[in-house]
Amino acid sequence: MPRSTNPGQTPDAATSGESTDSTRQRIVAAAKEEFARHGIAGARVDRIAKQARTSKERVYAYFRSKEALYAHVAERETTALVEATQLDPADLPGYAGILFDHFAARPDHYRLITWGRLELAESADNTTSPLQATIAGKLDKLRDAQRIGLLDPAWDPVDVLALINQIAMTWAGQPEIAAAAADQALDPSITARRAALVTAVERMFPRPEPVGRTGAARHR
Repeated sequence: MPRSTNPGQTPDAATSGESTDSTRQRIVAAAKEEFARHGIAGARVDRIAKQARTSKERVYAYFRSKEALYAHVAERETTALVEATQLDPADLPGYAGILFDHFAARPDHYRLITWGRLELAESADNTTSPLQATIAGKLDKLRDAQRIGLLDPAWDPVDVLALINQIAMTWAGQPEIAAAAADQALDPSITARRAALVTAVERMFPRPEPVGRTGAARHR
């Protein structure tokens, strides 16, 4: 059976599996670094090729354009984010902490996806993209949590998800304040920053009381 070709990938490139093609792996790794640092418009294929120890022609043998290469890298990074940050509607503060941990460990990931939002705004309107499917799945989980009493039904699930995501990425998106915190915060540690945002989400969307504890309280 012939191997299918990924979007943005040439037929010739599809003949080599990514897991066995070290050149392609180096290209993708170099591209991730280049796009995170310079964005899509500012990225240069010649720098990617040099970092990957190959030629521009070889890069284009795998990906027909710089935009196609970015799309491939961004999809990989988004998949990694989704897998690493599963949403538990019964523990939204914990979810915020997981998001914080991911971006604290991988600031390049935050920069990479931010460049895409700025330079490829039309992609956000693609309701069939894997990212939109992931968002829809999280919203369904929040609606289910409201139906069974784990989450206040007064909140629109869309607002819940947007607020938690924004709070969790507060420090990733404001490096200038993070730098100021290193000198001026009462506790400059990253642990304190994480605790603050988890507490903020906890106050907005508190964890539900365990069933046993709630029942005991009713009989006092």
